[in-house]
Amino acid sequence: MRGLTWRMIITVVLLGLCPVSFGSSEPEQATRNMKSMTVAELEKAGDSCRMQKDYSQAIQYFREALLKDKKNATIYNKLGMAELKNNNLEGARADFEKATKLNKKYADALNNVGAVYFVQNNFGQAAKYFKRAVALEETRATFHVNLGAAWFSQKKVEPAVNEYMRALELDPQALEQNARAGVTSQISNPEERAKFYYVLAKIQAKRGDMQECLLCLKKAKDAGYRNLADAYKDEEFSQLWSDPRLAAIVPPPKAK
Repeated sequence: MRGLTWRMIITVVLLGLCPVSFGSSEPEQATRNMKSMTVAELEKAGDSCRMQKDYSQAIQYFREALLKDKKNATIYNKLGMAELKNNNLEGARADFEKATKLNKKYADALNNVGAVYFVQNNFGQAAKYFKRAVALEETRATFHVNLGAAWFSQKKVEPAVNEYMRALELDPQALEQNARAGVTSQISNPEERAKFYYVLAKIQAKRGDMQECLLCLKKAKDAGYRNLADAYKDEEFSQLWSDPRLAAIVPPPKAK
């Protein structure tokens, strides 16, 4: 799936966060305040800065917190999220990997390592980490979406569809852009979803479920699938070529 512009959707837990005021705009004053803050206060301030999209300041808070608590996997993960939004992919991956070393069962951090590999087009490594995240928390729809994206990018269509179908079982809105998964990174884009529905329509046709096949084709059309006319070329849809329900979704080719 070269040439696609992948969207990275970063979702964070915002409950209980509030902006932090220092009473002075001078960097020196902010630094002095950080030195006197507890780890919990620094983490909260970093979260607040992320909420305000001030990622550089968030990074400073999280780094200061880690000077005081070097084994805090959660803060390493949050630091990685801020680095990722600040376009420091290598730094983000290092932070996520540190979080996974401190907590080998930290599914979010494993997922996020995979997300960095994914945006670096290293889909094999991305799939490796997404699989580990799924193994730890199989009921997280986000992890299945990401693993599906990694398989799709390697043209492994069947396993990709299986992951997407599982994600939809867990959350019917899993392929939509409104992420709801907490402190994690989710990969998805409209073109990927459109192609997914078209491929899923093929699978439903093979299974003989024409009603579900047509529903998936409609979803592919609504998602903007560009090659919908291929439904009159792909043999999987041959039973529908003279069906007016297919014509209602995509007009048949004009006779030559």
